[in-house]
Amino acid sequence: MSSKALTYAIEKAQKLPDADQERIGRELSAYIDNLHTLRAELAAGIRSLDAGLGKELTIEDFLIRAHAEHARS
Repeated sequence: MSSKALTYAIEKAQKLPDADQERIGRELSAYIDNLHTLRAELAAGIRSLDAGLGKELTIEDFLIRAHAEHARS
């Protein structure tokens, strides 16, 4: 069952031209896929921490990894 907000948004989108509906549909689908991926990655991380596999990470290490990942995208 969808929420009132989602139902209302869908009703509004259905009144738009087809091209806009397609774009909204693609963007919403991508958002949902990204959300599922993020939740799966978080769950895997939590399982890893629960298994004692976590390692200490300094802020410098974090920034190096973040910059490297940003450079790849």
